[in-house]
Amino acid sequence: MIDIHCHLLPGLDDGPATPADALALAQALVADGITHVVATPHVFPGRFDNRRSGVQAARAGFAALLAARGVPLQLRCAGEVRLTPEVLDLLSLNELPWLGDRPGLRTMLLEMPDDQVPLGALAFVHALQREGITPVLAHPERNRGVMAQPERLRPFLETGCRVQVTAGSLVGQFGAKAQAAAEALLEQGWVHAVASDAHNLRGRVPRMADARRWLMEQAGEDFARELTVAGPARLCGWPAADQEATAALVGGLAHA
Repeated sequence: MIDIHCHLLPGLDDGPATPADALALAQALVADGITHVVATPHVFPGRFDNRRSGVQAARAGFAALLAARGVPLQLRCAGEVRLTPEVLDLLSLNELPWLGDRPGLRTMLLEMPDDQVPLGALAFVHALQREGITPVLAHPERNRGVMAQPERLRPFLETGCRVQVTAGSLVGQFGAKAQAAAEALLEQGWVHAVASDAHNLRGRVPRMADARRWLMEQAGEDFARELTVAGPARLCGWPAADQEATAALVGGLAHA
């Protein structure tokens, strides 16, 4: 599977504090069936002041550690960008870490506050789109406004946003309301990728295998593959991963 939202790089945010912790999480991702991962540390000016240049340097160092330890995990980096005005300053400095950057599609993982859909959120999205950026909304099913009224996402989908749902939400990790909201978004056809949003091996472990099984039970193997392999590959511009990870997924299912 391809995980496009994971807090894997050590020492950058509220994910692993040390390389040893990050290595243990990487091994857990592999055990959960993930072959390709995009590390997405928080980009939240004033709290987690990460920039593209620093994230790329951290990714290079950790990729070397994975190779040295023989961990079979393909690693890229991006960022979980908080919806704040300061983000536009990072954009002007070319310091936003892109989820995918290829001709015709530049994507960015965009996080709204947990407690509401801000009044200016749609205008912010339009500002990004004018710069050629397609926002991928991170775990909107865990936003209280969306939990109460999933239809609040419709204007964002109509303007071209994509949606990433957390694997744990599908299996009840974040409570009944988040699970119901995730199911409502799936029923509308508004979900383009499922990702782990893993942070550690305590409360925020990878749940991709559990979510894949749930998706298969609900709608079959093709649906599960679309949301855990093909859809994520398109969003992050990892075309080789689509074919490779699909083969790994199908092979794993054959032996399950």
